Amino acid sequence: MAVIGLQKPDAARAALMGRVRQRDTRPEQAVAFALRSLGIAYRKNVRSLPGSPDFANKSGKWAVFVHACFWHRHTGCRRATTPKANRDFWLAKFAANRTRDARAIRALRAMGFRVAVIWECRVTDAERRLSEMLEPRGIDVSRAVDH
Repeated sequence: MAVIGLQKPDAARAALMGRVRQRDTRPEQAVAFALRSLGIAYRKNVRSLPGSPDFANKSGKWAVFVHACFWHRHTGCRRATTPKANRDFWLAKFAANRTRDARAIRALRAMGFRVAVIWECRVTDAERRLSEMLEPRGIDVSRAVDH
């Protein structure tokens, strides 16, 4: 069934979008490095939690999402552009992404989790942000860990 108003993506666009990584992106690698440097234990892509957080620790009750500014619509960010072609499709997709993200964060917080969203454009500040989130829970982030 064809949806009126939506264009079929051309082969070049489909190939380009197919190369977009979903896991182990550079921003995720930077956040993993920050967590390791803080000496914090974590699991990646925890499917048993709402929204499958990129990083989480169930016993410590915290979760971290690493969001790409484009896909998750980082408000006010220059990377959160909207493609001109097939605009209605993209606006609907981005709205669904934001709704899904908000639902996952609400569900995690209802379970007693602390949740942080690290945006790809602000990943250089990840260690400070993670330290702020984890210290109030009594997780000692100042201790050194040998890797």
